[in-house]
This record gives sequence, C-alpha cells and structure tokens, in this order.
Amino acid sequence: MKIALFGGTFDPVHLGHLAVARAAADRFDLGLVYLVPADIPPHKQKRKLTDFQHRFAMLALATAQDKRFIPSLLDSHTGHPNYSIETVRRLKSTLGKSDKLYFLIGMDAFKDINTWRQPRALPKSLRPTEPVLRALGKQRAGGTVALPGVNIHLLAEVREPVSSTQIRAAAYKSAKQLSRYVPGLVAAYIKKEHLYTVKPSQPESRGVLRSKMLSLQREHHQEPR
Repeated sequence: MKIALFGGTFDPVHLGHLAVARAAADRFDLGLVYLVPADIPPHKQKRKLTDFQHRFAMLALATAQDKRFIPSLLDSHTGHPNYSIETVRRLKSTLGKSDKLYFLIGMDAFKDINTWRQPRALPKSLRPTEPVLRALGKQRAGGTVALPGVNIHLLAEVREPVSSTQIRAAAYKSAKQLSRYVPGLVAAYIKKEHLYTVKPSQPESRGVLRSKMLSLQREHHQEPR
C-alpha cells in the first residue's frame, strides 16, 4: 500500500492542509495519509502553541469525512522535540515489505532540510543543487525529479491561501466566518473551546501552499503503538 506521512503543528488544521493532503492522495493514489501533529516541534520551541489535545481533536474532526486520512498520535507526549527522522523510523518499524512510504513536505521546508536532525538521512550527494531547487520552486505542473537512490515527486501547485493571522482574526467572529479557513466542525470546536483569541507573537505569513512528495519506501496501514 502507498501511504504518506504528513507532519506539522496543525495549529489549527485548516483548509490548506486538507487541500494538500487530498491532492497528494489523488495524484499518487495513496491508500492512507497519516497526519501527525507534533507535540514539541523542533523549529518552533519558542512559539506558544495550542495544547496538543486541542490540536489533535481538531485534526480528528477535520479528517472524519475522508477514510484515507488518519489523525496520528505518533508524536504525542514524547517529552522531547519531535524530529521527523524519529517519526519516520517509528512508522517504518510497523510496515510490511510491500508497503511504500511517502513523506509529504513543503518546498520551503525541504530547502532547509540540512538544518533538520540527522540530515545525513538525505546526504549531500543526494540533495538537489541550488539551480535544481530554484527550478523546483518555479515548477507548476508537477512531475518527478530522479536523484541517486530516491525520487522526488512534485505535486502541482495547490492554491488555498490561509494564514494563522486570518484564522485568529476570524476566531473573534462567527463560526460561519471562521469556516472560510477551517472545516465547519473545527470552526465549531474553536468557538466552543474559545481558542485563538490571543494573537501569536510570530504569525505565519500568507501564501500559496506548495507541496512535494518524497518517497522513502515502505509503509503500513496499522497505527503504531
């Protein structure tokens, strides 16, 4: 089975996240997409996040209507920063020989992959050169970039402009207005729990969400324990 791992803070999960996951599932015929909220994201340790249980609850509500989407507890309450290499290893330990794992990552994050934990997981010899990265950033139609030992599958651009600033501004308004950015059930949950009524110190910038798929081999349909 083809399965993708899609990690992030999901604070909160919004329509852009779901658009990317849906487009990837359709484009690459994925059987499952594990959406994995990080308890302690390494690159955002100084940022105040919504409690993990709220972020996971919203993710569960957002994915309830698509059987391909699995809200995952892979990175819940580990007590230390959630590094992607460790998340991938935990997931791969549950996989079967015929399963194939895809890692869903945005181009901006991929450009900084050398700052991640154990970047030798994608050694320098396999990393795209700067000209290749610039070309990837300009590419719109999708496709595949073949590197030694790995293929990078490009997902055509997904346009769903959403920012944390918009979500937090709408959180002061009605659930209907909030539903312009997050699924209806998530909007109702945000209003019920009075979330996002304090503006973050470092809001995300608005922009088009662009996703790429990185095939890592192997995967499985059962949630790890």
